Amino acid sequence: MIELLAPLMFASLVAFLLLGYPVAFSLAANGLLFAFIGIEAGLFDFALLQALPERVFGIAANQTLLAIPFFTFMGLVLERSGMAEELLDTLGQLFGRVRGGLAYAVIFVGALLAATTGVVAASVIAMGLISLPIMLRYGYDKRLASGVIAASGTLAQIIPPSLVLIVLADQMGASVGDMYKGALLPGLGLVLMFTLLVLAISLFRPSAVPALPASARSLSHAQLASRVLTTLIPPLVLMFLVLGTIFLGIATPTEGGAMGAAGALLLAMAKGRLKLDMLRQSMDSTLRLTSFVIFILIGSTVFALAFRGLNGDLWVEGLFEHLPGGVIGFLIAVNLLVFLLAFFLDFFEIAFIVVPLLMPVALKLGIDPIWFGVMLAVNMQTSFMHPPFGFSLFYLKSVAPPEIKTTDIYWGAVPFLMIQLLMVAMVIAFPELVGHHAQAVSSGVIDIPMESDGYGDYFLPREWR
Repeated sequence: MIELLAPLMFASLVAFLLLGYPVAFSLAANGLLFAFIGIEAGLFDFALLQALPERVFGIAANQTLLAIPFFTFMGLVLERSGMAEELLDTLGQLFGRVRGGLAYAVIFVGALLAATTGVVAASVIAMGLISLPIMLRYGYDKRLASGVIAASGTLAQIIPPSLVLIVLADQMGASVGDMYKGALLPGLGLVLMFTLLVLAISLFRPSAVPALPASARSLSHAQLASRVLTTLIPPLVLMFLVLGTIFLGIATPTEGGAMGAAGALLLAMAKGRLKLDMLRQSMDSTLRLTSFVIFILIGSTVFALAFRGLNGDLWVEGLFEHLPGGVIGFLIAVNLLVFLLAFFLDFFEIAFIVVPLLMPVALKLGIDPIWFGVMLAVNMQTSFMHPPFGFSLFYLKSVAPPEIKTTDIYWGAVPFLMIQLLMVAMVIAFPELVGHHAQAVSSGVIDIPMESDGYGDYFLPREWR
């Protein structure tokens, strides 16, 4: 009977999620329900539930998770201070002289916003409101304009300081700083591949990406040079303040997030846009998102404890052990699973539900957790671009002009979705893109020592984090 309870528990969770129940409560309710069923059947040790208070306290005391409210607050303050509008206007003038210039501007602004704000919704909505009407006015293809805006906004999920990287690092017991370093090249690679796609379209379908007419380029060369400096320097300084100190080992991600939040407030103050209403809205949104993450994490902890108490980890391990192809077969199956789940679940839900089930198997196969986390992060990025449920597509549709149909947004997303999947394949084929222990991963199995917390969970020892 215990062999049936674990798959029934997982199937029950999927059913609750498909019915639309809140993720956090679905996780916790399923965990407690099947724990009590197991206790009544004599298949679950009641003493395991005594670990729950300590686990919940451990979540509240986890300083790594403090980076989430800091980076969220930083991004919201910057978004409301008008940085996105200034960047789009300036780079649009700079690149507007060439075919596809507005699309290039959107991609580069998306990368800059990703490195300073890390908020997908803010990036997509800002670029959709500002750039999409201009691109349509000057004859850009509707599908390309929609796709490039939606895809550029999702860069916030892979380019540090991405929230998904923080969550994945916490779930894997790995270092957030190492996860940031590992994700940097794949993130920049996506920027390059998006740019090359626009370049190819400008060469083979020039009418789809016209240059701006002279009448639309209102700034002289001197004015443009001055504006580029004043617009780009503040976010670049903030990027170094946050990411540079983390990469150099001067600050932890939590400390870097705190400096970023303070820097965002100073930038907003310097622009004269630090208003009480803006500050209240940013704090309110930060509180909502942080509470959302913490409650899901508490629910996933309850679910994981009950699932492992019913030998669910052994069930998952058995499923993947019988796959052909060894490590490569496991990676292909995992990526297919995450890609399919991304049609229905967002990245938080995948990170909290699926990743804890996959990590023990990955570690047993000797897969480096940083490399594995970056690969999953690139794959989970597709959850924002999946028609018909991709959140990035929803955000864009909410601000798109009436002439942009839903089908235009969906078809426009497909080429960029293919690029994201290509990057997943590249990370698997060329593990040195991630860099962290890449040689060990590419040469096969590595020996990773694991420590137990005494309640059925295993984690990396401190020297591996």
